[in-house]
Amino acid sequence: MPGGPDPLAPLLDLPGVADAFGSAREGVDRLLAHRVLRRQSAAVSAESALRGARASAALEGVDVPLADLRTGVVESSVLQGALRVNARLGDLVSVWERAPLQVLAHLHVLAAAGSTSDDRVGRPTGRPEVAARLAVLARLLAGGTQAPGALLAAVVHGEIAALAPFGLFDGLVARAAERLTLVARGVDPKAVSVPEVGHLERADEHRATLDGYASGTPDGLAAWLRHCAGAMELGAREGLGVCEAILHG
Repeated sequence: MPGGPDPLAPLLDLPGVADAFGSAREGVDRLLAHRVLRRQSAAVSAESALRGARASAALEGVDVPLADLRTGVVESSVLQGALRVNARLGDLVSVWERAPLQVLAHLHVLAAAGSTSDDRVGRPTGRPEVAARLAVLARLLAGGTQAPGALLAAVVHGEIAALAPFGLFDGLVARAAERLTLVARGVDPKAVSVPEVGHLERADEHRATLDGYASGTPDGLAAWLRHCAGAMELGAREGLGVCEAILHG
């Protein structure tokens, strides 16, 4: 926080964390240097959003092949929610760090629309620890840390997923918030990587390390952060694959 120690700085000293995020940063930078992005970054970003939504829904147990998804026929409410969320992220980047709690509520509305009672949509549960931890997260996003953007994105994802502030569709919201943070903090300003695919490729690790994050132990935190860095690196490779597919038609 301003005038005091950075609350996230100690996380970089956990075993393997700094190296993992350094490798993830290099992977994203390789993606951002791809020549396709000079003229067709919008097409890559759109494909990234689609693949990310599919992967995010798959992590919730709704695994629909990408080819089927392209037909436009989507019956699963979870997948519909993931698609709505990822389609709107570009509109929310500019306000994410200024009003993160409002954006989180909006993301939940997008994720849960039509799937649960209106009085639960967009409203965190009344547990005291939920309000307290969301307030801390909002302060971090509003400038309360100088930690690398990728590290902050991993913390944002972990906090929302572990805290489950809404009680439903929290995973979709958490992964969208991670993606938003990567874009807003300039890690992936064009939104062309697909970190959700990285999480899905290591789904068992994703679940196990999230439990570790929730435990709050140094080992648990380190494992989660390394997992997220690995997911970002894999997501950059997925983005490179999209670029190459577009390049070669």
